[in-house]
Amino acid sequence: MGLIIKYVLDKKWIFNYFSMNLKENTRTFLMYSLMGVFTTMIFWTAEYLFYTFIKFNGSQYFGAFLGLSIGYYLKYLLDKKYVFTK
Repeated sequence: MGLIIKYVLDKKWIFNYFSMNLKENTRTFLMYSLMGVFTTMIFWTAEYLFYTFIKFNGSQYFGAFLGLSIGYYLKYLLDKKYVFTK
């Protein structure tokens, strides 16, 4: 449910994008979801690498923060270029 809400909010408030029909909206949602899977892998990888190789208390949280920051920035760029195109 969170993915759908985030999609609707990003579509309207971030990218000001309007779908012309159901087919276009479905394609847009699938691309949006695919970009989310890609950036989630970045988040998990950063968290895992910090947890495994950087040995200090809470390193996985720093890795999670760093991975999430990079992931969200890349997701915005990918969505802008490949998902919400006119």
